[in-house]
Amino acid sequence: MSKTTRATQVLSQASVAFSVHAYDYDPGAERVGLQAAEALGEAPQRVLKTLMAEVDCKPVCVVVPSDREVSMKKLASAFRGKSANMMKPADAERLTGYHVGGISPFGQKKMVPTAIEEAALAEPLVYINGGQRGLQVRLDPKEALKVLNAVAAPLIA
Repeated sequence: MSKTTRATQVLSQASVAFSVHAYDYDPGAERVGLQAAEALGEAPQRVLKTLMAEVDCKPVCVVVPSDREVSMKKLASAFRGKSANMMKPADAERLTGYHVGGISPFGQKKMVPTAIEEAALAEPLVYINGGQRGLQVRLDPKEALKVLNAVAAPLIA
């Protein structure tokens, strides 16, 4: 497994302090984010999952704790929209250039507006997908917010 991805390159170019952590990705896991947290020996609220969605038919990226679900109403509100829905996996892969299970908010083929669950900013360090299945980057969530030019908002149900 390569530990250099578009995601890690973006973080390096932005001079963000981060570390790379590989784990055994289980493609059969019911909830990939929770499986990553368990494999890394971390609390689920510190291992964030990256989801691709649409707000008023426009693509957005959502980063939330792996043990929580996104509220579509709150997601729409975060982007001042009326409705939100999850993006189809094939569309997410085409838009980001990453495979489902390895989608990172960093280094996507097409940058889209991003929102991070505000509760995650209370953690000193979080894990976010590094752009490859079985690869996470650990960093300060406030740095992630800055690099992504993201909004922090209440997003979880």
